[in-house]
Amino acid sequence: MKTLPAPDAPEVRRILEAQSRLGRLRMRFAMRLKRCMWLAVVNGTLAVKRLFDILISIIALILASPLMLVIALLIRRDGGPIFFRQRRIGFNGRDFEMLKFRSMCIDAEARLSQLLAQNEKSQGITFKMKNDPRVTPIGRFIRKASIDELPQFFNVLRGDMSIVGPRPCLPREAALYSSADRRRLHAKPGITCLWQVGEREGRFWEIGDRNSIDFGEQVSLDVRYIESHSFLRDLWILLKTIPAIVLGKGM
Repeated sequence: MKTLPAPDAPEVRRILEAQSRLGRLRMRFAMRLKRCMWLAVVNGTLAVKRLFDILISIIALILASPLMLVIALLIRRDGGPIFFRQRRIGFNGRDFEMLKFRSMCIDAEARLSQLLAQNEKSQGITFKMKNDPRVTPIGRFIRKASIDELPQFFNVLRGDMSIVGPRPCLPREAALYSSADRRRLHAKPGITCLWQVGEREGRFWEIGDRNSIDFGEQVSLDVRYIESHSFLRDLWILLKTIPAIVLGKGM
């Protein structure tokens, strides 16, 4: 039987180099394909979330417009501006101006330094005070019913906020954040979130008291939301916000 001559060393080397180049091209193509698929999923999720934010905000503002008009007239009669505009820290540390119905006296920010010693939050990062003397009579009502938060739907329409997401922090609070705390800035801030409805253990029907959740647990719940959020999850958190407000446990 006649045997074929073996290829010389240069020819073998060329064959191996060609196979190696083909393998690298296949690997690069596979990696780019996976990256494109990942970007498509992420961008698609963000697009659905943005559409959800816009639709819910428009519906909420239309339905709440008569109530908002009455509240605006009552605040105006109380004296001072209708809206309270405050600088907050949002997605990736970008700041924006958040809107609320004004529930405090005009010089509330100036008087804050005098009240910090009475802060109920032991960590000193967030500020909370029962029977805050800066709150106006109409302000107590709109805070208890969470009506003061309604103008934030305008922030959602502008793209500064989302319906569901970590609550936006103040610059003085962000300045005290540790590197672990700053993880909550990796998502667009929201009007409601897990700890606002008191969902601590992840149970489907769970609604708890947000006032019993300390700052460290707030961060942990925000990170949990960021790592596992979905459209259906956002919808369910939004739906749970309504009974949380009615029960006096949310917002």
